[in-house]
Amino acid sequence: MHLFYTPDISPKQEEYVLHEDESKHCVRVLRMNKGDSASLIDGRGNLYEVIIEIPHPKKTRVKVVDVLPAFGERNHYLHIAVAPTKNIDRFEWFLEKATEIGIDEITPLICERSERKEVKLERLYKVIIAAIKQSKTAYLPKLNKPMRFNEFIARYDSNTNQNQKFIAHCLNQQKKTLNEQIKPHGRYCMLIGPEGDFTSEEVKQAVDKDFVAISLGNTRLRTETAALYACFETNYLNREQRPNN
Repeated sequence: MHLFYTPDISPKQEEYVLHEDESKHCVRVLRMNKGDSASLIDGRGNLYEVIIEIPHPKKTRVKVVDVLPAFGERNHYLHIAVAPTKNIDRFEWFLEKATEIGIDEITPLICERSERKEVKLERLYKVIIAAIKQSKTAYLPKLNKPMRFNEFIARYDSNTNQNQKFIAHCLNQQKKTLNEQIKPHGRYCMLIGPEGDFTSEEVKQAVDKDFVAISLGNTRLRTETAALYACFETNYLNREQRPNN
């Protein structure tokens, strides 16, 4: 089933006109015709089943035949604040794979040892949109502006009572695993540092704000690998338990 991203559609609409870029993809690339079926996602959790009424390379019109709310809704909320990698392709890889696995919010985190201080949000946003379309995900992860570590810690402190907060680092300090600390079906915030890791002062600052120091295993992971590991582990620990047959 072909999938299109349509952020301005409403569940009350019976018809919708695809934007020019999606119309072009629909007609010129996919060669879709009148009567063909497709799906739309609005990034807010709604999946729309539609039929092509008027195929047009600039304004394809579709008829909505069904709306599935809360499509693929997860039982937890995951926010990962991660330092952008020097090689931006690796950071984009993380965004793509984390979106496919399941993530709700991403903040590029500028740390003391960060080798990259700036990112182009428009490009990263396109990576995320492509990933939700590929994985048939109805929820668009929120991509925040880059934020310095100190500022992030100060702002996030206001959410202490609503979130489980973790900082993953490689310093030689006592830490527990995510599996030992996480409480299922919660709201989580994970801090992942740059290639050179967090400084000891950054770790202390986070711990003083009730972030729990955790280990992501016995091996030293790249930044994007550590972030994706945390994403996968969180989703795995929140997987739906099914009774034995």
